Amino acid sequence: MKKTDLFIGLIIGLISAFVGSYLFLKTQTEYDLIEDFSIIKNEGILGKVMALGAVLNIIMFFILLKKNKELMARGVVMATIILALTTLFL
Repeated sequence: MKKTDLFIGLIIGLISAFVGSYLFLKTQTEYDLIEDFSIIKNEGILGKVMALGAVLNIIMFFILLKKNKELMARGVVMATIILALTTLFL
């Protein structure tokens, strides 16, 4: 068992959630993730944006399973759990 594959999957999951959040904000709202971070947090929609951004993790999970990278896929699931817990407290 390679722990580096698990860590790489975790990083892939976090990056894909960030990219998904950024794409959602750019295409569906007038906010920008970097510049309007405090506004998004004050309005109470940061958790919702993070949850919508994590939808890309599903796609990454199935891509990694198709390529027989089970440990990386497990890392993506760990990233999704971390994001869910973070969303719960925001």
